[in-house]
Amino acid sequence: MRTCQDRELQTKTLIVCFFSKVLAQVSCELVSPKPNRPTEGVLFFNLELSPMAAPGLEPGRQSELLVSLNRLLERCLRDSKCIDTESLCVVAGEKVWQIRLDMHLLNHDGNITDAASIAGIVALCHFRRPDVSVQGEEVTVYTPEERDPVPLSIHHMPICVTFAFFHQGTYLLVDPSEREERVMDGLLVIAMNKHREICTIQSSGVVMLVQDQILRCSKITAVKVAEITELIQKALENDHKARKEGGKFGFAESIPNQRITAFKMESAAVDTNNVEEQAGEIIAKADPPSEVFANPILHTPGTAQIGEGIENSWGDLEESEKEEAAEEEGESEAAAFECQKTETEDANMMKETKEDEPILLSDSEEEEVVILEPQEVPRKTRTQTSTKPENTSKKAFNKRRRKKRTSR
Repeated sequence: MRTCQDRELQTKTLIVCFFSKVLAQVSCELVSPKPNRPTEGVLFFNLELSPMAAPGLEPGRQSELLVSLNRLLERCLRDSKCIDTESLCVVAGEKVWQIRLDMHLLNHDGNITDAASIAGIVALCHFRRPDVSVQGEEVTVYTPEERDPVPLSIHHMPICVTFAFFHQGTYLLVDPSEREERVMDGLLVIAMNKHREICTIQSSGVVMLVQDQILRCSKITAVKVAEITELIQKALENDHKARKEGGKFGFAESIPNQRITAFKMESAAVDTNNVEEQAGEIIAKADPPSEVFANPILHTPGTAQIGEGIENSWGDLEESEKEEAAEEEGESEAAAFECQKTETEDANMMKETKEDEPILLSDSEEEEVVILEPQEVPRKTRTQTSTKPENTSKKAFNKRRRKKRTSR
């Protein structure tokens, strides 16, 4: 939702628009109540930050920013008792309505809290739950065609207003943008309704605020909340009137006028008169196509272009590149010619040898041929061959010992 807010910097006031966009959706379901509150319905709030809104946001991760925003929205919408939870009870202790509010950040340009609180309260005010009847122990839920849906019982509309402080509280700024939030010293969020009742207040940062600053922020909040509440009520009345009269209404009708994820662009007019004449002139001025090559084209030995079609001019080369390519082609042709010469000479030599000399096997070919015989060598020969060197070595050793003894 887009709204305009004032920014105050000491005594000056600037009117700008913030472009943080939040999509809110409300759904309901019959569930069992909590044991400690059997006659009250259940409220559930969830805010999701995705990379679609800003590149720095990660999906499926509970960051500190997301946790603080969810807690602040719960205090603003649930703890302020803006919705009558007892009206959501169907059968005490057995069946109650669970209202679920899902909010998705579409574009992050700063001040997510204000945008989420406005989108959430507007979605709750616009939501209608199915009508229910109870007869004994039977609970009947009617469709919108059978009975008109029932709106939620909302006592008041709490809206958050955010203030940013700079230079240790010297400068005050309402509705900070994403760049201003990076350099601010402190933050103050006040949730208030049009009856000037403060629903919640939260301060964060490294700035110390005095009583006069908080009172000044509360007065500004009262003015801003009254303006935003009036805009919300007018939008709800226009939607209700359009539904009764059968006009255009709903979320789908707002997409063509206000783009959600893209900038708005004006439609460009296209002249469709004399299209055939203009097309004929363009074709006449165009260059004729090149010749069709029906036969295969041999660029270099071993390559060929097969098939019919117009020659492709995508790979046209410059003059220097063409010269280099021509030199390379000449070298490749010369090398191919030499290879052909050597191959023909080898073939002629083989023919001459086949006609004149008989073919003989070389020693290497004979060594490669191995014949495996199943016969085993007898054991006697093995023992004889193994004992002979042992006996000779023993005899030599004994002779040496005898010589040493005689010398002594």
